[in-house]
Amino acid sequence: MKKILHLICNSHIDPVWQWDWDEGAAASLATFYAACNLLDKYDFVFCHNEVIVYEYIEKYDPALFERIKKLVEQGKWKIMGGWYCQPDCLVPSGESYMRQISLGREYFQEKFNARPTVALNFDSFGHTKGLPQILKKSGFDSYIFCRPMPSYVSIPNFKDYPHGPFLWEGYDGSRVKALRYEDLYHNYTAPYGQAKQAILRKFEQYKDLDIIPVLWGVGNHGGTSSEKDLEDIMMLQDEKKGEWTMIHSTLEDYFAQVEPNNVEKDISLFSLKHILQSMQLNLHTTN
Repeated sequence: MKKILHLICNSHIDPVWQWDWDEGAAASLATFYAACNLLDKYDFVFCHNEVIVYEYIEKYDPALFERIKKLVEQGKWKIMGGWYCQPDCLVPSGESYMRQISLGREYFQEKFNARPTVALNFDSFGHTKGLPQILKKSGFDSYIFCRPMPSYVSIPNFKDYPHGPFLWEGYDGSRVKALRYEDLYHNYTAPYGQAKQAILRKFEQYKDLDIIPVLWGVGNHGGTSSEKDLEDIMMLQDEKKGEWTMIHSTLEDYFAQVEPNNVEKDISLFSLKHILQSMQLNLHTTN
């Protein structure tokens, strides 16, 4: 069977993390402007979440916001995730999650007529066992996250975390498809001009699977794909034509193709205890 690679282009933006909010707004404007220009020239799909960055665009560049709306209608720009922002997933209450979701749902429905079914928290810590119930009852059928990353090898039982898609069962029996996306580094994106290398590396991570997710796109704290990256991907598609089917895709399309049977309900997805233990071990190593 040919390997099917779902190429999911995105850009990770922290609206306020070690910088002022206006820097986050500037990064959002530059990133979305560049994405629109590339989408006018190349055939691919750009995916982005988080209401807050769209609010920056709507307020400071209405013309760019209208371009995005047209691209969403054309299916070239995908509203993914659908929350207000990627929250702290370690210690907040259920009410906090519900407000993230409800505010996101209202905004994306009103502005783009979009209702994502895959929730994501690429860069959030935590992932409490209460999430499957909240997600399921909020209209989500799947969840993707990146932490803990393979670099956290000191976390107890890290090797026991599920590899590939699985069914995550919550306290009340609610189940959603889930995936802890694995990569050695640059989990959700790739360095500028290195999309081809990133795809090959991420393929190795999942080469035992027939349907493979590949998160790519320049940017950690802003930035998007580049012409070089898109040209390299077209060359790689030709090189691997007999082995792989590479498609520019979305999280919804990926999860629609996978039907995991393994159920996970007694795992702790990066708890506070694990973070503290990891920090203590790193401190001991450093000292």
